[in-house]
Formats: sequence, structure tokens, C-alpha cells
Amino acid sequence: MADVPGGDDGGGGGRHKKKRAKKGKTHIDMTPMVDLAFLLLTFFILTTTMYKPSTLQLTYPVPPEEDQPKDDKKVNNALTMFLTKKDQILYYVGGFKPETQLTRSNLTDIRKVLVEMNLPSVTRINELTKRFNEQKITEAAFDSLKNLSQKQEDALYVIIKPDPDAKFRNVIDMVDEMDISGVGKFAVQDVIKPEEMALVNIEKTKF
Repeated sequence: MADVPGGDDGGGGGRHKKKRAKKGKTHIDMTPMVDLAFLLLTFFILTTTMYKPSTLQLTYPVPPEEDQPKDDKKVNNALTMFLTKKDQILYYVGGFKPETQLTRSNLTDIRKVLVEMNLPSVTRINELTKRFNEQKITEAAFDSLKNLSQKQEDALYVIIKPDPDAKFRNVIDMVDEMDISGVGKFAVQDVIKPEEMALVNIEKTKF
């Protein structure tokens, strides 16, 4: 009979010892992984939309000509707000007069004032929103009708005037409040009249 290779015949001969298999070293080829990483990186670079810096557009009122008659309706339905220190707001309604007094508010309570004074426009916008939610009008029609409702004669006109103590963040917050309160006619002015500044300074000594 043939001997089994590597078997032991009991004679104690060393030439018949069992041979052990050599263990090879484990090696992982990372080349496909690197190729895949570069492929994914290229894909995301080509498909990602780059960030575009956005700017806040402010509408400044056009100064009226000397021979142009004053718009009393616009003045009577105007609200002038002064942004000042400690996130406080001082405002008066209508045109400025020698007996004008400033009312104090803040960024939290001013929304109620804006909605109450702009109630006709807010009512129209709410009705348009209801019609849009019921799919009676398209989004384009809603935006157009909303813009028109905010430009009506009975709509509120707001003038925002930050003083030197106001924060830039306060101006951004007030512009956001215009959209929330349905105010479409507003402007930001960086010039405060001396008589207005005198009243503002008097009120600032109280807080």
C-alpha cells in the first residue's frame, strides 16, 4: 500500500513529519477605494450649487419736488419708528408736529401695533391666503394680488429710522416684521431730523 504523504509510520523517522502550510500576509488593495473617493468628490463638486451672497435691498423714499402737492392721505396713514438702544422702539403716527409725542415699544410688541394699523391690508391678505389654500388661485396670482393689496391707499406706510445707538440686527428684524405684518409700503432712512432727534434723546433718558 502507498504511504500517506506526511504520515508517521511509528518509526520515529524525522523525514515523515507533517508539514505545516505557510500563512500568507493579508494585503488589501486600496486603489479602487481611492478611485471611488475621487469619483464621489468630483460628482459632488459638479452637482453642488455654490453659495451666492445675498444682499438686503432697502427702498428709500424719493424726495418730493417743491411744486408737488403734499399727499395728506399718505401722511395721515404713516408710522414713523425710531430704532434705538436696548432694542427699544419709539414711534409716532402721522406727520410730525410741535406737539408730537413718542410712544415706546419693543421688537416683541411692535407687531401688534403694525397689525392694528394695517388691518385693512391684513384682512385682504388673509382672504387671499384662504383662497390660495383652497387652490382657487395660483401662487403667481396670489403674489400679484398680495402686492396690489399692500399698495392700496388705506395700507399702512412705515418709515424706519435707526439712530446711532441702534444695532444693525434691529433693522433686519424690523424689515422682517414688515413682511409678517403685511406692510408693503415701507422705507429705511438714515437721516433723523433735529426736532425728531431731540424727542428721541429725551425719551432715551428714561431707559
